[in-house]
Amino acid sequence: MTQKNRLIPLLSVLILAGLFSFDLGGHESEADPVQRLVVGSCLKQDKPQPCWKPIIKYQPDVLILCGDNIYGDSRDVSKLARDWATLSAQPDFAKLRKESTLLATWDDHDYGENDAGREYPVKKESQKVFLDWLGEPEDSPRRNREGVYESYMMGPDGQRVQIILLDTRYHRSALTKSGLRRKDVPNWNGPYVPSPDRQQQMLGEAQWKWLENVLAEPAEVRLLVTSIQLIPDEHSWESWAQMPLERARLISLLRTSEAEGLIVVSGDRHAGEIMALPGSDSGLKYPLYELTSSSLNASFGIGDEPNRFRDGSRFGEVNFGTIDLDWDAKGGAAIRLSLRNADTGKVLHAVDVPLSSLKN
Repeated sequence: MTQKNRLIPLLSVLILAGLFSFDLGGHESEADPVQRLVVGSCLKQDKPQPCWKPIIKYQPDVLILCGDNIYGDSRDVSKLARDWATLSAQPDFAKLRKESTLLATWDDHDYGENDAGREYPVKKESQKVFLDWLGEPEDSPRRNREGVYESYMMGPDGQRVQIILLDTRYHRSALTKSGLRRKDVPNWNGPYVPSPDRQQQMLGEAQWKWLENVLAEPAEVRLLVTSIQLIPDEHSWESWAQMPLERARLISLLRTSEAEGLIVVSGDRHAGEIMALPGSDSGLKYPLYELTSSSLNASFGIGDEPNRFRDGSRFGEVNFGTIDLDWDAKGGAAIRLSLRNADTGKVLHAVDVPLSSLKN
């Protein structure tokens, strides 16, 4: 497949001619089929970044950065801009960016503050810096939204891939703390507790409405990118499970939209794992898979934690995720979800998913 930015050539001509404007539902490109995608998160821009070499070798059509793409952690927007520039100046990343389509959303550390949500005081300024780094056009819908959420459609009819980037920061209410500390509880696994508060929000109403609309668009494969995990509900770190009503709302929307071919992608955890939520738990007519990939160069080396939905092991080493789309597979199109060591590219774990198994 030709390594080029599928979002630019035709659109650029039309925009310059004044014949096209971006649709609020997302960007569209009808180029070659998407076959190889890389997903990753949690990159410390000031540390060595050997991860880019095996990713370049994999030759992805699309690179999706799921958040914590830098560790800015500041209310000084000029510092955030410098940190984004540090990442851009990394030679291997710059090479990869030229050869693949780059898509990105953010999480807390590149948003600007650890575990921050809607209370972060310079979120508007941070959004501008983030979109400047991405090279987002000045007339892009992302420039005029409160939040960096966006949707992209790639590939020809019959092989359409929709990539939905959520923003789980800009409108998110504060999470509820348990008050427990690591020294207080054996096997302590995080500071938060699920809350029944109906006033808590993850996405904000405008983003919910937008998501409902983009899920109605026809596509064969959909990747729903959320910076924090959706499926796991047994740890006490940031996740959708800490707002169980919002988690239920999202799963309900996936069900009522009847969107097919959907796989969740997440980051944040400094560990990688692949999960499947059965239809008996979600109400969906097919299993909901989630690929969590973290961290690209900042491993915690942490061990196992409970997750009844996990397929295989949890990997604490540096990693990136790959999604291979085999449109011509014998027996029908198939998806392979993999976790790979970020230093070597070695496959750590893989799950094969027939596309026919993700239908209503």
